[in-house]
Amino acid sequence: MVEARNNDTRERILDAAERLFMAHGYEGTSMRQITGEAGVNLAAVNYHFGSKETLIQEVFRRRLDWLNEERLRVLDELESEAAGQPLKPSQIVDAFFGTMLRMAEDESRGGMTFLRLLGRTLAEPSEFIRGFLAHEYKTVVDRYKEALFKALPDVPKAEIVWRFHFMLGATSYAIAGTDALRLVTDWQIEPEDSVDRLDRLLPRLMSFLIGGLRAQLPQFPDAAVDR
Repeated sequence: MVEARNNDTRERILDAAERLFMAHGYEGTSMRQITGEAGVNLAAVNYHFGSKETLIQEVFRRRLDWLNEERLRVLDELESEAAGQPLKPSQIVDAFFGTMLRMAEDESRGGMTFLRLLGRTLAEPSEFIRGFLAHEYKTVVDRYKEALFKALPDVPKAEIVWRFHFMLGATSYAIAGTDALRLVTDWQIEPEDSVDRLDRLLPRLMSFLIGGLRAQLPQFPDAAVDR
């Protein structure tokens, strides 16, 4: 019974921290806010996590462990079906980015709250969070990078790396909750095309990412592109 109560307290702290970090960012969220939101005292937070740094790492780890395992599972399945042949770039993009975006439909995985936290953090990471996320993502990113190299043999590897970087940036911005569309109100988009429509965000973003990945190679004026 004590163990169950401890687990419940731990999850309430993580849920509260996830919501507050999403809304205010890591630096803008205080431990006092977290304890108030979770309905616990500071001693409980210190008992379960020890520090604010450890707390945000655990907020990410409980979601990213599943996400990264699912990304690897999907990629393994696709490569098994391909029987040694290169995958289609669209399959790789959907397996990496689509798997993440579909988390928004699953509240048990954090839903849109976690996605917006992840997007915000990727767009403006603290130094220690950058290092933590790089470690968490390393195995998955390495696997997907190799799949992209194999799928796009005529594209220089440096260009693939840069395009993956741009895809991460576009996705982070799209899910961070920053509604840039309201800055261009003269475009007068319809309500059904708002940022909050996840069912339209996913196909729009996937179309954009795949188009960027397969775009014409850049022409540099003074030097050839190294492969």
